Amino acid sequence: MMRWSQIVLYVVLALALLRFGVVWTLQGLNLWGGSFMSGSPRWLVIGLVLVIAGIVLLVQAGLLLRRRARG
Repeated sequence: MMRWSQIVLYVVLALALLRFGVVWTLQGLNLWGGSFMSGSPRWLVIGLVLVIAGIVLLVQAGLLLRRRARG
């Protein structure tokens, strides 16, 4: 039986990954200036990886929630 705490943890972690990933992607694309990361392809790649990881965790949390609802 899946615990609610695990689902909540996945969602919180996913939202944190998405937040940092979006900011770092925008900085890597030089759309959000004012940092040493601005215009750096390295931070673009790191940001995109975090965004993908956040989406995967959200999907995983959704599947766990769906499985829990079924019984």
